[in-house]
Amino acid sequence: MSKVEIDALTAEFFGAFDNRGGKPADVARIRRLVLPAGVIVKTGPELTVYTVDEFVEPREKLLNDGRLVEFSEWETSERTDIAGDIASRFGAYRKSGILDGEPFEGGGTKTIQFVRTPQGWRIAAFSWYDQP
Repeated sequence: MSKVEIDALTAEFFGAFDNRGGKPADVARIRRLVLPAGVIVKTGPELTVYTVDEFVEPREKLLNDGRLVEFSEWETSERTDIAGDIASRFGAYRKSGILDGEPFEGGGTKTIQFVRTPQGWRIAAFSWYDQP
């Protein structure tokens, strides 16, 4: 059952950024999916560590102000290891959208750390690497 719940949580996480068809992206749901003190890290040339609010606020603006439209990202493969009340997921993803009028596609790798709480599985931390 835990794997099914983690799969659903991961799909809900990726879905938070989806604004295809003119619907507003529900980035605020990240505040429910990630623990309040969760750690979010972007790797690459500009390593950035975010709090949940530091991560959510600029993405809410970008995905809902018309600059980034028809955006979605989705997992293409994953490996999930579960041990009791902790789990770790390592997966590849793709993304596409239209930024400032220009179509783009990309992808990379995300790693997500999960913990089981009294309210169910939540994300304790996630990191990603975008392929250049």
